[in-house]
Amino acid sequence: MSKEYTEELMLDFGEDGQKLLPVVTQDSTTKDVLILAFVNKEAFDETVKSGYATYWSRSRQELWKKGLTSGDMLKVDDILINCEQNSFVYQVTPQGKGACHAKKDDSNPHKSCYYRSIIDGSSLRFNER
Repeated sequence: MSKEYTEELMLDFGEDGQKLLPVVTQDSTTKDVLILAFVNKEAFDETVKSGYATYWSRSRQELWKKGLTSGDMLKVDDILINCEQNSFVYQVTPQGKGACHAKKDDSNPHKSCYYRSIIDGSSLRFNER
């Protein structure tokens, strides 16, 4: 049976478990997109085990449990997978003040990493204050 029609989990993290798959992280209540990140097998397994969104940091080359140091953790409510079993949506309940590492003028994190809109293809507008 093909991946599109099976109830069997058939994830492909590569032979060494290091292949990265994209994860859209969405607030379960508001449906706002909070983060786009990546997981390898280790990060995915830790997410399932702990119940908190854990990613693979491409810049630091290490596991990244979102909010572990800031307190802005993301409790996973549901994990959705696409038809080809090569990307995820983590539906989460934010446990802190925001999901983004970038801070607003008041030093609090932005609720979402997507806090700006592109205007006329050349400039940015802040969506939240």
